[in-house]
Amino acid sequence: MTAVLELRGLSAQFVKDDTGIVALRDLSLGIEEGCFVSVLGRSGCGKSTMLNMMSGLMSPTSGRVTYRDMRVSGPRTEVGYLTQSDTLMPWRDVRRNIEMPMEIKGVAAGERRDRAADLIERVGLTGFERHYPRELSGGMRRRAGLARMLAGDPEVLLLDEPFGALDAQLRSVLQAELLRLWQGSGQTVVFVTHDIEEALLLGDRVVVLGRIGRVVLDKQIDLPRPRDADGLRVDPHFVALHKEMSAALREAR
Repeated sequence: MTAVLELRGLSAQFVKDDTGIVALRDLSLGIEEGCFVSVLGRSGCGKSTMLNMMSGLMSPTSGRVTYRDMRVSGPRTEVGYLTQSDTLMPWRDVRRNIEMPMEIKGVAAGERRDRAADLIERVGLTGFERHYPRELSGGMRRRAGLARMLAGDPEVLLLDEPFGALDAQLRSVLQAELLRLWQGSGQTVVFVTHDIEEALLLGDRVVVLGRIGRVVLDKQIDLPRPRDADGLRVDPHFVALHKEMSAALREAR
């Protein structure tokens, strides 16, 4: 398969109080088109830094990121990014937040409204179109953020622990919603998480990162789809994969 995104010798270093801090060192990784890649790692291993560089929001100290063999030097409309923090515009209601990427692209108002209405229904926010972010629960804001990212019709979706702050039940609901929206779309997904079960439930492939972005394990996940979390927990193959990921995370310390 073709690599739509590729990291080549990627390194990132910051200076704090006259001290150099290395966030990533010599990370190389290819992301194949149409694949759902879970990137698993502990806090501080450079996962978010990696996504910031893949999205074009941050430049590497050395190495490069390419999108379809073109160097990434800034944000691209083909790459959508859902960060850990809530980035909805507080002065826009749900519909107008979702319309924003289409406004930037110059899409006509009528087409924007129709597309936003479809996405609002798909993410389960019907009836909340005119609500502002402050009037929504955390789960609703995550749904609105996901819909806004999809509104730009990106080829690649980057998601940085998007459900990490939610309770277990809501996280499970949104995981299933994400898979439903992704399957059959042809889009490529890079999903960062620190949760082994989430990585295995969602991913076609799991990449385990250690300190400063060292690839400890890169494994194709052959669990059949659709995947049900309750059923997987007692599946012997899932249990074996979970143990393998746990061992890789221990090695990553």
